[in-house]
Amino acid sequence: MSKIRVALIEDHDLTRVGIRTALQQRDTIEVVGDAANATEGLKLLQSSKPDVAIVDIGLPDFDGIELTQKFKKTVAESDPDTKILILTFQDNEEEVLAAFAAGADSYCMKDISFDQLLDVVKVTHEGNSWIDPAIARIVLKQARTQEPAPEEPKAEGKRVTIKAAEPEFSHIIETYPLTERELEVLELIVQGYSNAAIAEKLYITVGTVKTHVRNILNKLCADDRTQAAVLALRSGLVG
Repeated sequence: MSKIRVALIEDHDLTRVGIRTALQQRDTIEVVGDAANATEGLKLLQSSKPDVAIVDIGLPDFDGIELTQKFKKTVAESDPDTKILILTFQDNEEEVLAAFAAGADSYCMKDISFDQLLDVVKVTHEGNSWIDPAIARIVLKQARTQEPAPEEPKAEGKRVTIKAAEPEFSHIIETYPLTERELEVLELIVQGYSNAAIAEKLYITVGTVKTHVRNILNKLCADDRTQAAVLALRSGLVG
């Protein structure tokens, strides 16, 4: 199996060295380079073309969102193989939506464990978006925003669109539709509720919740709750 080529752009020296060292200890990862600011980071991405770029949002010269936007623009006419994973302490709505609008593929908080970060890198490399449960409700809120009716003028302001699901996924949903209860459970999963919290909210047992979750994962062909949440958001199943 070929290694996942990773570039790291992080201005905090200890954090950058720590993540780089940990990544280098994994047989499945090859660190192709690292940078401490956005200017050098952009050059690194353009020259090394890694599979996944881990980008801190708070860089000193210009932020990770602008870096993502600039890089995505430079590869727009070529094959954009590099996936962007935004890493940050921030979970405010403006930054989350701006990151995805700029072309980020995944977004996670810096308090994530290293083992989970490796899972996120793998998921992102495989072409799936990973949204930290801490910010999933922000994206859900945006996904729920309704378009104005055709006869009404569109309101002024910027909109961020969640990418629609692939046709194959739509076919799966048509063939194996979720029940009303499964949709309720799925929406709570997207909002970050645990099985116990879902059980309490819907007045059902935890065992029943687990059964619904298992059915949801099977119907969506998802490996875990995070993938199910991302698919739900991107396809408009919830909201």
